[in-house]
Amino acid sequence: MELEINADMAELRPVLRRFAREKLEPVALEIDRTGQIPETGWALLREHGYLGMRLPEAYGGGEQGIDTYCLAWEEFSRSHRVFTMLLDYTSGLTPLAIARFGSDAQKQRYLRNFVTGTERAAFALTEPGAGSDGAGIETRARKVAGGWVLNGRKHYISGGHNATVLMVIALTDPEKRARGGISAFLVDRGTPGFDVTRIDTTIGSDAIKLGELVFTDCFVPDEAVLGEVGSGFKVAMSSLTNGRLGVSCACIGTADRLLELSVAYAKERRTFGQPLSERQAIQWMLADSATELAHARAFVYEALRQAASGKDPSEAASMCKLFASEMVGRVADRAVQIHGGSGVIRGAIVERMYRDVRHYRIGEGASEIQRMLIARSLLK
Repeated sequence: MELEINADMAELRPVLRRFAREKLEPVALEIDRTGQIPETGWALLREHGYLGMRLPEAYGGGEQGIDTYCLAWEEFSRSHRVFTMLLDYTSGLTPLAIARFGSDAQKQRYLRNFVTGTERAAFALTEPGAGSDGAGIETRARKVAGGWVLNGRKHYISGGHNATVLMVIALTDPEKRARGGISAFLVDRGTPGFDVTRIDTTIGSDAIKLGELVFTDCFVPDEAVLGEVGSGFKVAMSSLTNGRLGVSCACIGTADRLLELSVAYAKERRTFGQPLSERQAIQWMLADSATELAHARAFVYEALRQAASGKDPSEAASMCKLFASEMVGRVADRAVQIHGGSGVIRGAIVERMYRDVRHYRIGEGASEIQRMLIARSLLK
């Protein structure tokens, strides 16, 4: 069963897959070997037009729709999760928010540099006491002459340790909170009072880092406000919907590669005189993975068609992210089981993907939060 988002995507897929296989895969091996993201990875994406691919053409971007962007996430995730993160840093949560809500000056300042890769963005929402509950943040922004003073701490911020600009979500009116009391600020790396105080390495690839950010009497000018004062919660949530669709496609791409590797290994590996592929237990694992993958792909592609047609995909995005992230976890677990001892050795692709996909059930809103949002939509 082969499903496609639309005819254009069917033509684009082989191009993306060949690029990932021939150009990105050698870089993926280097990432696993060194634990670092080499500049060659950034250069490849820049040279082929994948940085800033959703940003307006007026600023050098590709002005691609959500369907094309998510297809790139799917195909690049077949190689390494890091490549989808580079897309996000230059065309995801924060860059897209600037393109949608930014002033002309902010767009001129940042968007062209995202396309070249000289600016790399991060989205600073999560705090020690407010993860999935974005409305519960405590980082404050106090109005002063000519700008705002930020105080607070953010943690587990993807790419926050080396981003050049961050979209920081802060309280500007503690009484109103999510109802007009939260604002978004663009804070440049090196701003006095802004420090990276800890860098965490995740359960996944060593190249994936999370930053802890502390703001101590950090002054930013009025021009740093993204959108209107008090609209920060809306800015943040609108970005997350697109992020959840991207994650869903990354889950599909990763599961597809894991299934491909599992089928090949089952045919090659022999036990007790027969290939693993002759064992019913193995066949059933492969069948379950293929069925769940096809289900997820059909579900996510329908949501992308809705989004491309102008419909609000928020509820569908939560459903897709919930199902796809839990699906890929099961597929990865089966892949490791099928590979046996070779599936748990560092350096094996299935071993690295098994660790990397665990994040998807937490990032961009945990599975429990997606269930809450879906139920809330049903019951309102």
